[in-house]
Amino acid sequence: MLVIRRRPGEALLIGEGIEIEILETGSSHVKLGIRAPKEVVVLRKEIQITGQQNLAAAKEKSGDAVNSVLRTLKKRQTSPIRAL
Repeated sequence: MLVIRRRPGEALLIGEGIEIEILETGSSHVKLGIRAPKEVVVLRKEIQITGQQNLAAAKEKSGDAVNSVLRTLKKRQTSPIRAL
């Protein structure tokens, strides 16, 4: 891992098309500006991890479990609404 110290207004380049500029710093945060070509995906790591966890959880569900939930939902849709 390369560690670089930068101040607000300074930037660094990654390859030929990506620029990361330090916009603002605080005692517990850093605000970055990222310029990259449209074909380069830029996202926060925690968003990527959450997406991967959601996909893994969805794959763990068996077809029988999904069908059971669907049957339950269909029963609820056809049941008449009872007055209180």
